[in-house]
Amino acid sequence: MIEIIILILAYLLGSIPFALVVGKIGYGIDIRQHGSGNLGGTNTFRTLGVKAGLIVTICDILKGTLAASLPVLLAADIHPLIAGLCAVVGHVYPVFAKFRGGKAVATSGGVLLFVSPIMFGIMLFCFFLFLFLTKYVSLSSMLTGIVTTAYSIIFGDLPLIIAVSLLTAFVIFKHRTNISRIINKTEPKITWLSLKKKNQTN
Repeated sequence: MIEIIILILAYLLGSIPFALVVGKIGYGIDIRQHGSGNLGGTNTFRTLGVKAGLIVTICDILKGTLAASLPVLLAADIHPLIAGLCAVVGHVYPVFAKFRGGKAVATSGGVLLFVSPIMFGIMLFCFFLFLFLTKYVSLSSMLTGIVTTAYSIIFGDLPLIIAVSLLTAFVIFKHRTNISRIINKTEPKITWLSLKKKNQTN
């Protein structure tokens, strides 16, 4: 019975739409009506700015970490990765936001932060490296997932390999429209330089 409760709690944790909460409480904005309409960190950065984007991204990571830790905290006979996967499903299909959520990147990272901190560190390094090289958040997310999967195959155990492969497949599936835009060169790139100039002007 405790295992079922944990899976439900993990899903509900993942379903908390921090982008929606931060947008409405902090800015009086329903972020679903702006930018890509996505309830994730990237759309928050673009729509509400760096401060809001960081808050949402960190919260999305930590809800994955907390969900994965539930089996340990409650001494249940269930793998943390299973609870983590439920949180990721909740993030992508949140019950609190009409099942329209984010794209699984930050919450997936949060799950791995609990299960394998070293892998999480590699993820962060790869993501920012790819972001520096390509300027595409979506492409960086997918490439990071592929590298993380390869790492898990080389150094991980079977449950980790399966979970990371599923998470990466989920991330790529959720970015399928971004892939088309990248091919057509219509995908927006990050604009660190313009952001810097804007801050200097202010």
